[in-house]
Amino acid sequence: MSLPPIFDTLRLPVIGSPLFIISGPELVIAQCKAGVVGSFPALNARPASQLDEWLHQITEELAAHNRNNPDRPAAPYAVNQIVHKSNNRLEEDLAACAKWQVPLTITSLGAREDLNKAVHDWGGIVMHDVINDRFAHKAIEKGADGLIPVAAGAGGHAGVTSPFALMQEIRQWFDGPVALSGSIANGAAVLAAQAMGADFGYIGTAFIATHEARAVDGYKQGIVDGKAEDIVYSDLFTGVHGNYLAPSIEAAGLDPKNLPKGDYSTMNFGSGGNTEAKAWKDIWGSGQGIGAVKNVQSVADMVSRLEAEYKAAKTALDKKYPF
Repeated sequence: MSLPPIFDTLRLPVIGSPLFIISGPELVIAQCKAGVVGSFPALNARPASQLDEWLHQITEELAAHNRNNPDRPAAPYAVNQIVHKSNNRLEEDLAACAKWQVPLTITSLGAREDLNKAVHDWGGIVMHDVINDRFAHKAIEKGADGLIPVAAGAGGHAGVTSPFALMQEIRQWFDGPVALSGSIANGAAVLAAQAMGADFGYIGTAFIATHEARAVDGYKQGIVDGKAEDIVYSDLFTGVHGNYLAPSIEAAGLDPKNLPKGDYSTMNFGSGGNTEAKAWKDIWGSGQGIGAVKNVQSVADMVSRLEAEYKAAKTALDKKYPF
């Protein structure tokens, strides 16, 4: 199955994942101008009225870029909608997205047929993130156009299934757009995702260590300094299992190796967790791929690095295995 035409302007097969608190218009615009899909959670815009302002800004700046760069137009952008019952802004946020005809919607923590239809009605497409094949089937049955398998090692809320296992199960029955998430932080990993059957690499953590990201300096440096062994998988902070940087857990006065179990029933995905230390604000999400991040840089420089690594990996593979 061919990809929807909105992806024709991509410089690299990469979708930047929506980062709670961290993704704002600056990051999204920089990602799209660099040639990869930029995205942000609707809930990052606070108060809710700010979402309209952000969508206006993104739309106008990308349109201006396209007028000035007809030979290299911007990639499309996406808005992430949390479809959990605790999100009391969902309908209002959807109305704002309909007004600006957001090209790509990423849904999380629930799949709704009416939401998918609403996006289709304004001409957009929907990709739903899933942690297993069962949820993938449900998402497509309810009208999602594509899938984001969140495999072991992904930052933030993540599953525990190997990306190899997820991709082989999903590709047995689904031939639509797939963006693979899980420890993808360099160009070779993007190529590997495609080799497994994905259309895109879904990159989040690496974009935290960029100038345009709305992360504090300590967080950005923590991504640069960290390795896979510094990632802790826990459901304490939101009630849903996720991957976090151990030093941020220690800074909150907790022992990363002895964390109590969280409580899903008390979760509010928009603002809190199960401890006084707040997920995302105090406890920093991170994927296991951070060993590939060597410095804080601009989005443009990071995408150029990814592109060079992607091309080099392709060339090296062809030379090593010419058959």
